[in-house]
Amino acid sequence: MREGSLEAPTRHPLDWKNPEFWNREKAEKELERIFDICHGCRRCVSLCTAFPTLFDLVDASPTLEVDGVKKDDYWKVVDQCYLCDLCYMTKCPYVPPHPWNVDFPHVMLRAKAIKFKKGLSSSKPFRDRLLSSTDAVGRLAAIPVVAQTVNFFSSNSLSRTAMQGVLGVHKDRELPPYASRKFRSAFKDAKTTFPVKDGNSTPGKVAIFATCYANYNEPVMGHDLVAILEHNEIPYLLVEKEACCGMPKLELGDLEGVDSLKRKNMPVLARYAREGYAILAPVPSCTLMFKQELPLMYPDDPDTIAVRDAMFDPFEYLVLRRKDGLLKTSFVNPLGKIAYHIPCHSRVQNMGQKTREMLESVPGTEVTVVERCSGHDGTWGVKTEYFDNSMKIGRPVFRMMAEASPDYVASDCPIAARHIMQGMGEQAKQTAKLHPLSLIRKAYGV
Repeated sequence: MREGSLEAPTRHPLDWKNPEFWNREKAEKELERIFDICHGCRRCVSLCTAFPTLFDLVDASPTLEVDGVKKDDYWKVVDQCYLCDLCYMTKCPYVPPHPWNVDFPHVMLRAKAIKFKKGLSSSKPFRDRLLSSTDAVGRLAAIPVVAQTVNFFSSNSLSRTAMQGVLGVHKDRELPPYASRKFRSAFKDAKTTFPVKDGNSTPGKVAIFATCYANYNEPVMGHDLVAILEHNEIPYLLVEKEACCGMPKLELGDLEGVDSLKRKNMPVLARYAREGYAILAPVPSCTLMFKQELPLMYPDDPDTIAVRDAMFDPFEYLVLRRKDGLLKTSFVNPLGKIAYHIPCHSRVQNMGQKTREMLESVPGTEVTVVERCSGHDGTWGVKTEYFDNSMKIGRPVFRMMAEASPDYVASDCPIAARHIMQGMGEQAKQTAKLHPLSLIRKAYGV
């Protein structure tokens, strides 16, 4: 048996439709096998709190080995994992094709799915279902008067204390506001009909999957993407209809919820894929869902594979267009000093640092890159029981972003950027938070 592996990691499909997948005893046996390998390696101890939780359990056990840890305590490790995938993609030397076949995120997902199905997921199941129902909440909260009311209560200390007691949403977590007008409502068709210019690596026309966050919370992200496409004379449209990508449900272990959303999205998106559109989503988690997670759940579904092959991160698309000479490179405004954070769900897409490349192509711009987990991860860092850990994990990121004394703090993940600004505290007052799409639009002067 060789030690470690030098091959690129490969991923086995998630066998979630197999009845054996849902067997708790067999799941615990697989947890024990992987935990034992992790205990012998400990390379991932600095990534998150899941691994320190595991190693503390082992070190406190009577045998000082995984066999001394109670099976019921395995689930403490599961609760600390937020499925960022970094251990699999960047650290673990035993992922497939290594014969040990260690897929820590997938065994965590299996355990979360079993807990969810058996009703053991949380002491606050209503909160978890509410936080993961981004479409339903967004549709209600984005109604103008309702949005103002929700935003008021989200920033009021008394109501936040009550929210913590009732829902388990930490009173100190800064929550994103809801926009009074959705991106979809404000979207306008292209002003001009541009010719389609396909590149070597990219289709010459774009279908925009707005995402829940851009639609309900920060529509400016969508408008900035549209302005960049318009400026570069790339034909675009907004997909006819969309539902949540399913990532919040996946992180909860609600695979049936993921399946329901997939059945809403895939027929629509697959049509655009087959018509030759590049599909762009301005939130990395949503892009990753269609590029990786859904194809691993549905490896034999033609629609899912077609959408996977048509899905692009916006900056992945733009940089590939630039390499083909199909992107305008005349920028009129320098951007100064940018502290740029690469989200985990961008890193896992294995596409390189495309956002950094694009930002650095703007004259008069200095980019400091922070490539480390911010610790928020979707709804995980909102919850009362995980808030302190989310701030602890993010502390090195907060420090490194602040040390750059930037004019702008930016991250492709808008939730991570908000979390970083909160963690920077007083130092954040010296800088502004702007999404990379907003920065490129500013550089273009459009």
